[in-house]
Amino acid sequence: MNTSAAAAGAAPRDLGDVKRLPILISLIIGAFFSILNETLLNIALPDLVIELGVSYNTIQWLSTSYMLTVGILIPVSALLVQWFTTRQMFLGAMTLFAAGTLVCALAPEFYTLLIGRVIQALGTGLMLPVMMNTILVLYPPEKRGAAMGSIGLVIMFAPAIGPTLSGLILETLHEWRWLFYLVLPFAIFAIAFAAVYLKNVSEVTKPKVDILAIILSTIAFGGIVFGFSSLGESEGGWSEPRVYASVIAGVIGLILFVWRQLTSKEPMLDLRAFKAPMFSFSTILIIIVMMSLFSTLMLLPILMQQGMLMTAFAAGLVLMPGGIVNGFLSPITGKLFDKLGPRALVIPGAAILVVVMYFFTQIDLETSKGTIILLHCVMSLAMSMIMMPAQTNGLNQLSPKYYPHGSAIMNTVNQVAGALGIAFFISIMTSGSKNYFTDKGLTDPAAMAAEAPNALAAGVQNAFQLGLGFAVVALILSFFIKRATKPTE
Repeated sequence: MNTSAAAAGAAPRDLGDVKRLPILISLIIGAFFSILNETLLNIALPDLVIELGVSYNTIQWLSTSYMLTVGILIPVSALLVQWFTTRQMFLGAMTLFAAGTLVCALAPEFYTLLIGRVIQALGTGLMLPVMMNTILVLYPPEKRGAAMGSIGLVIMFAPAIGPTLSGLILETLHEWRWLFYLVLPFAIFAIAFAAVYLKNVSEVTKPKVDILAIILSTIAFGGIVFGFSSLGESEGGWSEPRVYASVIAGVIGLILFVWRQLTSKEPMLDLRAFKAPMFSFSTILIIIVMMSLFSTLMLLPILMQQGMLMTAFAAGLVLMPGGIVNGFLSPITGKLFDKLGPRALVIPGAAILVVVMYFFTQIDLETSKGTIILLHCVMSLAMSMIMMPAQTNGLNQLSPKYYPHGSAIMNTVNQVAGALGIAFFISIMTSGSKNYFTDKGLTDPAAMAAEAPNALAAGVQNAFQLGLGFAVVALILSFFIKRATKPTE
C-alpha cells in the first residue's frame, strides 16, 4: 500500500469538528476567478491581434499556455498536497494568481502578457487539486454529488461566463487591461477570506520528491500540447521540425513517465487509479467533452466578431444565457446524480451533445443570434449532464489512498484536453479558411479581404465537424458508464 498517498488522502482526527460550508465557499471563490481566466480573453483576442500585432495562431497561446501550464503543474500537485497544508497550498496558489493578474494588467507587449498568463496558471494549477481533494476528504460518497455539483458550477460556469463578462468590460471601458484590473481585487478578497475561514483537512507527510518524474511529466504534457499548438502556426504542417519533434518528445516522455510511476514505490502520480474501470471510462469521456467545450468557447467569439461583425459586448451577450444555464444546472445535476446515478444523466447528455454539435456544423454568416443562443444553451445543458456526474462517479470508485492522485489525474486531463482542443480546432479553422481561398482561386489581396468572413465561416464549419466526431465517440463511451458502488483498492 502507498502509505504516503494514504496519509495525504486521510483526514485529520478532528475532522468532525470542521465546518464544511466556509471551507467550500473559500474554495469556490478562489476557483471561480482563476478558472474564469481560461476564457476571459476569448472575446478580446480579435482586439489583441490588432493591438499587439500578432496572428490568430500566435494569440491563441494566451489561452493554450494557460491550460498547458495548469496541465503540467497538476501532476506535481499530487506530491505537493503531501508536502504542504491545505491553507499553505491554497493561499500560495491565490497569491501566485494575483501576481500573474497584475503582470498581465501592466504588460506592455505580447510576451510580457504571455508570462503573466503563465504565472496566473501556476496559481490555478496548484489550487484545482486542493479543491478537488478537499471535497473528497470532507464529504462521503453518498453526499459527494451535491458538493461536486457546487464545484461544477465553478468549473463549468466560470469559463462559460468568461466571454460575456469580458465583452461587457471591453464595451464599457474600451481597454483589454481592465479584464485584469477588475479581477485583481477579487483575487485579493479570496486570499483574505481563505486566510480566515479555510482549515487544514489533510496531513503533511513529506514523501520523497522524484525529480525525474517531474521532468518527464513536463516533457510529456508540454511537448504534446506545444507540438499540436505549433501545427496551426506552421506553414509546413507536420513536416515542420518543431511540430513533429515536440510531439515525438512528448510521446516518449509520456511513455517514460507512465513507466516511472508504475515501477516506483512512492509514485508522484499513482496511475494504478486507472484499475478502477469507472474512473478510466470517466477520464476518457471527460477528455473528449473538454476538447469540444473549450474549442467551442474559442471558435464562437471569433466567428461572431470577425465573421458576423458583432461587437465584443454583443458577442458576450449571445454567450451569456448558455453560461447561466450551465451554472444553474450544475448543482441540480449533482443532486440528481446522488439519487439517480450517472447513466440517467450521462447517456442523454451525450446524445444531446451529438445533436447540438451537428447543428453547429451548419452555422454560417446568415445564422441568427437567436439560433446561436439556443444552440449554446442546449450545449450547456449537455455539458452539465455529462461533466460532473461522470467525474464524481469515477472518483467515487477510488479508495481514499488514491484521492490526491485521482483528483490530480482528472484535473490534468481537463486542462491538457482543453489546450489540445483549442490547438486542434484553431488549426483546422485556419486550414479551412486557407482552403476556401484556394478552392475559389483567390490570390488578389483585395478579393481575399472581401471574402475573408466567408472563408472564416468555412474554417469554423470544418472545425465543428471534428467536434461532431468527438461527440459521437463520447456517446458511444457513455453506454459503458455505470454507478460506482465499491471503491477499487
